[in-house]
Amino acid sequence: MNRRILMKTVLSAMATIAAYRSDWLSSAKAAGGHLSRTDAEWKSLLTAAQYDILRHEGTERPFTSELLHEKRTGTFSCVGCDQPLFSSDTKFESGTGWPSFWQPLEGGISTKQDNSFFMTRTAVECSRCDGHLGHVFEDGPKPTGLRYCINGAILKFAPRTA
Repeated sequence: MNRRILMKTVLSAMATIAAYRSDWLSSAKAAGGHLSRTDAEWKSLLTAAQYDILRHEGTERPFTSELLHEKRTGTFSCVGCDQPLFSSDTKFESGTGWPSFWQPLEGGISTKQDNSFFMTRTAVECSRCDGHLGHVFEDGPKPTGLRYCINGAILKFAPRTA
């Protein structure tokens, strides 16, 4: 087999995989359904830091997120599955070092009790892929009084177009 045939075969296989992945993600999104992947799939799709946070409840260092000071109007989504999570309209500067929001988008998140580090907190997860996003605290601004403290490394930002 010469290199040209080998390259065509490899490129064809990559295109088939990409099309299948796109169709699979689109059908899960259209159905509003739950998205699950194998550990190997998650590792191949995410950076090491994103994988640690989203799949193993890690935390990025404070003040390191590129989205911490994002001021444009738009939507913050899950890097793992594209689920819309927060509107920029609810983002505020909390001074904690992580992007903070006072309200999620409807249906975007779920919560669970987190008893790690000898304390009880409320963990925030993506409702589509169950990825860990951060925590919610009751020290936020009005009208909700909540502070969704979210790891910026697992967020994607899409600015609103006029």
